[in-house]
Amino acid sequence: MSTTREIQTPHGPARAHLHLVDAPRGGLVLGHGAGGGVGAGDLQLATAVANELGWSVVLTEQPYRVAGRRSPAPAPHLDAAWTAMLADLRAHELAGLPVVTGGRSSGARVACRTAAATGAAGVLCLAFPLQPARRRSTGVLPPSRLPELEAVAVPVLVVQGANDAFGVPPAAPDREVVVVEGDHALRKDRARIAEAIGAWLAALVA
Repeated sequence: MSTTREIQTPHGPARAHLHLVDAPRGGLVLGHGAGGGVGAGDLQLATAVANELGWSVVLTEQPYRVAGRRSPAPAPHLDAAWTAMLADLRAHELAGLPVVTGGRSSGARVACRTAAATGAAGVLCLAFPLQPARRRSTGVLPPSRLPELEAVAVPVLVVQGANDAFGVPPAAPDREVVVVEGDHALRKDRARIAEAIGAWLAALVA
């Protein structure tokens, strides 16, 4: 059963789409990409897989999306709103549960940056935007976002399209990287995506 409620944050109301199960094994909280919403196919697929495994899932909308804006808020605002959402969910629907955080693209970055602050048991990254595009105005290639992944001290799963224009992050001892057919949208190879998410979640919280 899916319900929706608002959560107050320092930067305005956020919205939580609750996909809860009875007697959950854990909670999975996912954020959307910079220009997209919680209806993204990979977020919906992750929700279905996690629910099937007995996890309660919350898909979150950042305040700028709730307010009807398309342009994302600055990173500190995103992180502060996300941290407030997690605190609220831990006090209510996900109380007492191990909580895995994550999201697609920009949402994955937010989850990585705040993993310690939110007490995440793991981080699920769908299409992590590793390497920003070269700036048209200067021709300069911005720095890689790998440090955001490297800073996470809990297990990480990255599911990345083989043809993702942002590149593919490297694996590491606590970071599993599953490369699937397709690009940044992760619209292909749904069976492999579902298999990877399911196996990782099942091993993370036995």
